[in-house]
Amino acid sequence: MLTAISMSAIATNGVVPAGGSYYMISRSLGPEFGGAVGLCFYLGTTFAGAMYILGTIEILLTYLFPGMAIFKAEEAKDEPAALLNNMRVYGTCVLTCMAIVVFVGVKYVNKFALVFLGCVILSILAIYAGVIKSAFDPPDFPICILGNRTLSRKGFDICAKFIEVGNETVTTKLWALFCSSPFLNATCDLYFSQNNVTEVQGIPGVASPLIQENVWSNYLQKGVMVEKSGLVSVPSGDPVNLDQPYVFSDMATYFTLLVGIYFPSVTGIMAGSNRSGDLRDAQKSIPVGTIMAIATTSFVYISSVILFGACIEGVVLRDKFGEAVNGNLVVGTLAWPSPWVIVFGSFFSTCGAGLQSLTGAPRLLQAISRDGIVPFLRVFGHGKANGEPTWALLLTACICEIGILIASLDEVAPILSMFFLMCYLFVNLACAVQTLLRTPNWRPRFKYYHWTLSFLGMSLCLSLMFICSWYYALVAMLVAGLIYKYIEYRGAEKEWGDGIRGLSLSAARYALLRLEEGPPHTKNWRPQCLVLVRVDQDQNVVHPQLLSLTTQLKAGKGLTIVGSVLEGTYLENHPQSQRAEESLRRLMEAEKVKGFCQVVISSNIRDGISHLIQSSGLGGLQHNTVLVGWPRNWRQKEDHQTWRNFIELVRETTAAHLALIVAKNVAMFPGNQERFTEGNIDVWWVVHDGGMLMLLPFLLRHHKVWKRCTMRIFTVAQMDDNSIQMKKDLTTFLYHLRINAEIEVVEMHDSDISAYTYEKTLVMEQRSQILKQMHLTKTEREREIQSITDESRGSIRRKNPTNSRLHLSVPEEQVGDCEEKPEEEVKLIHEENATSTPQSPPEEADTIQDRVHLTWTKDKFTADKNKSKSPSTPEGIKDFFNMKPEWENLNQSNVRRMHTAVKLNEVIVKKSHDAKLVLLNMPGPPRNRKGDENYMEFLEVLTEHLDRVMLVRGGGREVITIYS
Repeated sequence: MLTAISMSAIATNGVVPAGGSYYMISRSLGPEFGGAVGLCFYLGTTFAGAMYILGTIEILLTYLFPGMAIFKAEEAKDEPAALLNNMRVYGTCVLTCMAIVVFVGVKYVNKFALVFLGCVILSILAIYAGVIKSAFDPPDFPICILGNRTLSRKGFDICAKFIEVGNETVTTKLWALFCSSPFLNATCDLYFSQNNVTEVQGIPGVASPLIQENVWSNYLQKGVMVEKSGLVSVPSGDPVNLDQPYVFSDMATYFTLLVGIYFPSVTGIMAGSNRSGDLRDAQKSIPVGTIMAIATTSFVYISSVILFGACIEGVVLRDKFGEAVNGNLVVGTLAWPSPWVIVFGSFFSTCGAGLQSLTGAPRLLQAISRDGIVPFLRVFGHGKANGEPTWALLLTACICEIGILIASLDEVAPILSMFFLMCYLFVNLACAVQTLLRTPNWRPRFKYYHWTLSFLGMSLCLSLMFICSWYYALVAMLVAGLIYKYIEYRGAEKEWGDGIRGLSLSAARYALLRLEEGPPHTKNWRPQCLVLVRVDQDQNVVHPQLLSLTTQLKAGKGLTIVGSVLEGTYLENHPQSQRAEESLRRLMEAEKVKGFCQVVISSNIRDGISHLIQSSGLGGLQHNTVLVGWPRNWRQKEDHQTWRNFIELVRETTAAHLALIVAKNVAMFPGNQERFTEGNIDVWWVVHDGGMLMLLPFLLRHHKVWKRCTMRIFTVAQMDDNSIQMKKDLTTFLYHLRINAEIEVVEMHDSDISAYTYEKTLVMEQRSQILKQMHLTKTEREREIQSITDESRGSIRRKNPTNSRLHLSVPEEQVGDCEEKPEEEVKLIHEENATSTPQSPPEEADTIQDRVHLTWTKDKFTADKNKSKSPSTPEGIKDFFNMKPEWENLNQSNVRRMHTAVKLNEVIVKKSHDAKLVLLNMPGPPRNRKGDENYMEFLEVLTEHLDRVMLVRGGGREVITIYS
């Protein structure tokens, strides 16, 4: 009744087409729950059809036509097995006939339904009439009892040991069953000899005080004799012979088992809702019909149980196969005017219930298939032209055949009880969720409901599942769980405004408000990444490997936001923004990145990135780590805005106390499908800035790409440091962190600053001066910078021939630069480099001047002057290139920084040249913005000749995470 109330509320909250309970659950709890529970309810309805068919065959072979049995038992103990085989054969035949009737058309089933209903009503009325008649004229229904043991009447006709025939005492057939011969002096069973035979009435009537005896429980174990309480019995002590004509319990009985067997009798409350598509007004018919049906059947069931207990002996009620009354139908004997009313009524009612199951189950499966939430069931959504579910009926018949092959009603009943109870549970859950959420669309016409009633019904259903059979309950839950996860995995892209979505919104709102109550504890810190990606003109991500790296870093299970910036105004570029977001979603799905995407349109890239850093996330659920790629070809960009944006990004993440991860050479990072079978992840721990360097390899090695890589940690020691003690301290430190890694302390010797360091610093400062004082076009500026760099490298190669392999290889960005130059110009450059042999810094300056003459002609400058408003004159530019910077005039702080970067790069390349990944501390940018361009050069020198590099700058909030 509680489930019916909940179902009535859901059914009156909108249109209920075909699908009934499945439709109501799926639209209330979402496609995952709807599909899982709908399929479970479909299986329950299908097995119910098998149960009804088995009941039909049992009545047919036991009471109507016993001679039709194909398999016959030679001994009494083989009769149950023979009956099961007969039920398998005839059940298959009846199932085939019913399936044909349903296939022909549901209209014939509807016509038969009135006949079946009439038979059920006549049977019920006959039972009540028989009970009234038994009050003053009980039927003659004797049973034979030996001592207190009930005897089976199949082997004898007279309930006595011997009788008087004339003047002679003659033994009966009962005597022959317990004695060795029909003579009075024969050897008999000891229990038979010591106890008397008594004949009692099996149906003493409702006026008898039998209700006082039957009101108490009397459960039996399997194989135990059915005994009548209150009769005197002399125990013999001998073991019981199973071939003697006693009535034995065929199964163990207890309350929970009987509940599971009896429960299917009340599962018809969903029959009307299953055929909701055939109802004229489902919102009106389902509540009224279901509640009235439950009230009527509940009264019939409860009154029948009480009346049977008041009229019939307990040993007869516990005699499942009617052996004590020689197979007679006890309830039929109680009925008036004839037992055949009950026999035919039961036969036709079970036939009708089987037809209803075979009619409702295919329609339920068809509704699930047409929704498309379970892909492999879509074929069952097709049918005949009039909409009849042909393929679904075929599958239903096949599954129903499984229940018929089981053949035992006691085994089939608990199975369908589990599925029905699970369906009722979720109907109550759906009503409770919708009521508690108070969603605006929850306006049922049925007003007599409350969430407490739904919650109570849900609790009772769950309790009954485990009361009936805990292992069947676990199996049913496992089946439903697998279906749920399959639908979730295949992605049921359905939006029905279900309650689970509303519940998720409420839970998210509650969780976000809880996060705002106080600052999060450092033990809960995990990398929650804001991934900044760049899209091209077609709104495609330039470096998708960055999202692969994000997936590999997500062992922390934190938040992921993939952001990108488009330049322009929102009104003009919002279509591009939508395409970019769709492109990001597709790539995130392909790379299995769980998170959100956000595209910002701003007047310039720098402001857009700043807005993303400041506003991404919601409340306490915000990012704490920024992941970005290294600005490749940063030297080539006009006005060098790329590296300026990058440096501002570093400053803003530092100001916001965010961790920063910069992936250099991101195109060389592995995809999610690649595997490293061996290799090292090298951590160069130069500065302790929060623990990110330790945490990132730990997270990466949880992913299958990096799982087989070994973690190595290098720390740098100066000459006056105790290297042995440093290694011991670091080993202890890693032990407390629970991180396994190889440790090596690298000693860096103080040495004189080499000419190479001066050369690198000189080139860096000359480039800085050129960019500040020249107003050239993009192509010309790139040529001038490239010429300076190439000439400086030529000078270094001549002065430091031993370091040529380590320092003079052209980086990837510069190779790209050379590829963009005209072939003739490149040829001139190499020829000049080959002929010039500077021997001192002044000579190198002269070489630079000569180099300028090769790439910078007076005619071209005069032509560009007419296009530019720059106040620079040819004489000024000539004087600028004629300047001869001296090494001793260089900024010594820049020289020291360059020296450190060069020496550290030498050590890193020597130790980690074969590493799969190198992680480095990322130094901060200078406070004076005038040195920004030098900062990029330092980072380039620091990471030169390394394939995969991650520059890491901690935010400080993750430090205790690895200690805890």
